[in-house]
Amino acid sequence: MNEDELLQLYGLETDKKHREFIRRLLQQEMENREAEDHEVLKLLCIMLFAIGSVEDTELIWQAKRKNQNAGSYIDVQLLCGAGFEETIVYLEKKGGEQAHDQVLYLKKCEPYDFVDFSKDEWLSGYRGYYGI
Repeated sequence: MNEDELLQLYGLETDKKHREFIRRLLQQEMENREAEDHEVLKLLCIMLFAIGSVEDTELIWQAKRKNQNAGSYIDVQLLCGAGFEETIVYLEKKGGEQAHDQVLYLKKCEPYDFVDFSKDEWLSGYRGYYGI
């Protein structure tokens, strides 16, 4: 499925009832070694960002860490669909090496990438990007 098909079926700001399906698609896309670009990977992360479940931050982090290109392509803000502080609190409570690494990364990015962070503004930017 390409990004146009995904947008047609689910929209950029998809209904929460599609969350598990979007998560499965993202898992599949992360495992797809034949993907020529990261458009679908990014769009699936944006969809989860829009839903805003703090638990999805870990899956988006894994997608961002797929390879160097994905790391650059997937905006750090997508890790915080539930909010920056909420994401930090969740990860600190969860613990573990991945959560610790993600907290360090987010805190390092905070002074540059999260100044006046607004989920609505980021979604507006993505709507413009996709021509919605």
